[in-house]
Amino acid sequence: MGRSSGTFVGTNLSPLWERFLVPSEDDSVLCQHTSNPLGNGAVVETNDNKILVLQRSDNVGEFPGHFVFPGGHPEPQEIGITSHQYNKELTESINTKVSQEMFDSIVREVVEEIGVPASSLSIPAFIGISRRNLNVRPAAFFFIKCGLDSKEVRQFYSSAQDGYESTQLYAVPMIEIENMTSRMPGCHRGGFALYKLMVDTRKIT
Repeated sequence: MGRSSGTFVGTNLSPLWERFLVPSEDDSVLCQHTSNPLGNGAVVETNDNKILVLQRSDNVGEFPGHFVFPGGHPEPQEIGITSHQYNKELTESINTKVSQEMFDSIVREVVEEIGVPASSLSIPAFIGISRRNLNVRPAAFFFIKCGLDSKEVRQFYSSAQDGYESTQLYAVPMIEIENMTSRMPGCHRGGFALYKLMVDTRKIT
């Protein structure tokens, strides 16, 4: 199945999206007739230990008004992938670039949606894959530490390149996000669960 935005709208965003699913415990079988472009998201923690959450605009196509972590999706064209044609030599040589794009793309998304400079962000730490219950879209989640405090971040947000996608930036302690998760897409709730698991693991070690 193609992965174009048109296919995504026609399958995953269709009111009848569940009809495209094939009953299976295996995700690759379950979603074989849907377009599931891999999304990404980042739990960004400021240097005063606040987590950045955006409230999406009411004018966006997916989850208007919901709370989300900054994110989007990797861009295949950034590394020269322009079609779905299989070529063994090309596939083998491009694997490293694909892996790097996963990390580069989430930094771009944070910079574009929050407005902070890339130099203020740590190297992203991959924390896991989350998937929405609604339309079964997967998303790779990362943890990023920002060298700025929440006040400085708010100042940058006012001129963010993709600021139109959201109406407000929140910088909140971890405990307050629990009250926001009911208005998050499923994959972002999952991303927060992955972050909590990371934090708990650090406490143990």
